[in-house]
This record gives sequence, structure tokens and C-alpha cells, in this order.
Amino acid sequence: MQRPRWFAPLAGLVAAVVVSPIFATAALAADPSVTVEPGDTLTSISKRHRVTVATLVDLNELPNPNRIYAGQRLRVAAKAPPTAPAAASKPAAARTHVVKRGQNLTVIARRYGITVSAIVRANEIRNASRIYAGQRLAIPGASPSAAPKATKAPKPAASATHKVARGENLTTIARAYSISVSALVKANGITNPSRIYAGQRLTVPGKSAASKKSGPAASERPKVPASMKALMTKRDTVRRTIVEEARRYDVPPALALAVAWQESGWQQGVVSHAGAVGVMQLMPATAEWVGDVMLGTPVQIRDTRHNVRAGVRLLAHYLAHYDGDRARVLAAYYQGQWATDHHGIYPVSRPYIASIKVLERLFGD
Repeated sequence: MQRPRWFAPLAGLVAAVVVSPIFATAALAADPSVTVEPGDTLTSISKRHRVTVATLVDLNELPNPNRIYAGQRLRVAAKAPPTAPAAASKPAAARTHVVKRGQNLTVIARRYGITVSAIVRANEIRNASRIYAGQRLAIPGASPSAAPKATKAPKPAASATHKVARGENLTTIARAYSISVSALVKANGITNPSRIYAGQRLTVPGKSAASKKSGPAASERPKVPASMKALMTKRDTVRRTIVEEARRYDVPPALALAVAWQESGWQQGVVSHAGAVGVMQLMPATAEWVGDVMLGTPVQIRDTRHNVRAGVRLLAHYLAHYDGDRARVLAAYYQGQWATDHHGIYPVSRPYIASIKVLERLFGD
């Protein structure tokens, strides 16, 4: 692994985007948006400004809620129309709609030719993803002619149920079904997109079970050779450390385990001919850079926990930088980010990437 040639400018960028809560509050008073600070997540922002994660995803059209960055501007409320006062009372011509099973506010708003925000305001709804069958909603400004006939409710779109596999996240699942992350968040009332777990069942709106794309994740996983299984058992303490750090930084545990096994076989005592040290095979300069810029604390490269934490944090950075593209993430870990950004994936890196992808499937059980 090479020390990235872009580390100095990035350190300055991190320092430049720190915004104090005072300035963030002042900006919010003039415009319903905030600047993401280092360490922020959609969940922390949603709690701070009393909006839902699903609302933030919708307002900002975020393709991946796990990938926000310091300095990014996020809207936390829809701008009110100039003619509509903030405390306006319900329109006199409101009608009542009884929610049917499978309906959501988007579907209802379309039926009456009004906006979702109008329904939210009229009914003082705090979480637009939380409506239920049988609930009565006031439909503001809807005339009798705008309402559909009550004799036949449209059938809700077909949906599939997806069981989350170890190492999966909302981005990979959304891609597998060719839908948006926002759709998954809303369909399942997810408040923290970073917190899904193996075995969890997710509703995939508008898709049948047969619509999932085929691919390596859907094929049969390879078997662990007996000799390798014995070594894994012997090094289980290191395995648990890798999994703990992967969960700390929202890195798929199977990916972190695969990289660590490829690099060192989960052994802290391994040192490469180039000087890379330990389980994650970090160069001393790279470990120093990760500690300074990403962790804010020195990395003791010969300590297993420190070594693993720095390597996993670097993987988290690459996952964010390349929007989850496994091939480029692994190429950057092997050949460096600068080389990957400017020259793509080197031919020499491809066997390394292929090997880790197989290992990731193996550790995904």
C-alpha cells in the first residue's frame, strides 16, 4: 500500500469545512438547510433538526444515505411557498381520505392532485413514512370532483421481501433490485440507513421476488477448506476484532475480513518486503496519515487493535470515495488512491481484487 499523494490537501479540506453550531443555526434561520460537519450522519442530523431520515433522503435526493460528507449542504425542510403563511389553518374545502393497505402519502397526494407536504401540514404528520391502514387524513383544497370514485381502490404495487445477508447494505440491495435507496427507506420506515442487520427482512416496493438481478451474491458461496477453517478458528480473536471495527465504521464485515485475510491471513506478525505491517498490512506512512487525518489520534501500527482500526477506517474512506464500487475500492487499497483516480485499475491489481471478492463471499456466511 502506498501513502496517498493527496493527503496534505485533504487535511486542509477537513479543517476548512468545520462549521460551528452557531453558524449552522444562523444559516438555518435564513434557509432550511445545514452544512454537514465531520462525524455527522443522517440520523444525528435528523434528531438535531426533528425531521425523519426518509424526509432528508427525499429533500436532498440522496442516492446513498450512508455517503454524506463534511461541507455538504443538506436541506432539512421544504421551502414554504411565499404566499403560504407558516401557521395557516386547514383549507375550508378539505376532504377526508381513509388510508388503504399499501398506500403511502405519495400515492394519496397524486390521487388528489396535491403535494405530500400539503397533506403533512394539514394533518401535522411528524413522520411521513408512518401512516397506517384505516387512518383518516384531511385532504386540503380537494374539491369533490378531484376525489376518485370510492368504488374501487387501485391495487398496491407488487412487492418482494428481501432477507439481508451478512455484509449487505441498503446501497447494494437497492442496486440488486434496480430501485432507489430512498424507496427502501420509506417502504420499511428505516430511521438509520446504516443500521440494517443480517437476517432482517426488508420490503422491496414495486418488485417481485424474481426481479432481483442475478450475480455473484446470488450464487452458491464457496466452501471453506478444512485447513483454512482450522487457521480461522486459531485466529478467532483477531477475527472478532476485525468485525467489531468494521461495524464501528459501517464497513461490511465480510469485506474487512476478506481484505485482512488476503493481506496477512489475520496475523499481526506479518511484515512485507516493502515494510507493510500487521493484519491490514499498512505502511507506516499510511498508518500515520490515517491517524492524523481520519482518526485524529496516532496509530500504533504494531498493536493489533490500532492496526485493524486504521485499515478498516481506510476502507470506509474508499467505500465513500468510490460510492461502494468494490473493484475501485480494492484497487485503491492495493495500488493507492492517486493511481486509481488517475490511471484506473492496473492489470496487476485484478488478481488481488478477484481473490478478495471470492473471500468476501466466503466470509459472508
